[in-house]
Amino acid sequence: MGRRALIVCGVLLAVVLFIVLPGIPAVCPMRLLLHVPCPSCGLTRAARSLLHADVAGATRMHPLWWFVFPYVGVLALLESITYVRTGKMGQWAQTRASHQAGVVLLALLVLVWGARALGALGGPAPM
Repeated sequence: MGRRALIVCGVLLAVVLFIVLPGIPAVCPMRLLLHVPCPSCGLTRAARSLLHADVAGATRMHPLWWFVFPYVGVLALLESITYVRTGKMGQWAQTRASHQAGVVLLALLVLVWGARALGALGGPAPM
């Protein structure tokens, strides 16, 4: 159990460092290949804005952070606790409620992406 907890802490530290350190660029494969923002474009920069208590800036970067971050955070927390206790991953992600919430979030991400591409909700996502 101690080794598993150490792995979870290491992954958490890597994610926090990625978000906190502004010199590390957020590389989006879709942006690199197609030169257009993806449906989740702006979420990393929204997280960085939130760490500086800039809620308005985070919302400008991606208006769905209000829903995406809590969903991912709760799911990551539950999966981490289960992994530390049992050594198994994916049990929470496979639940019906989690799956349905993920599908709804994905649909919302695509809808907001399309709306922003047409100039709504702050226009195209800043790249």
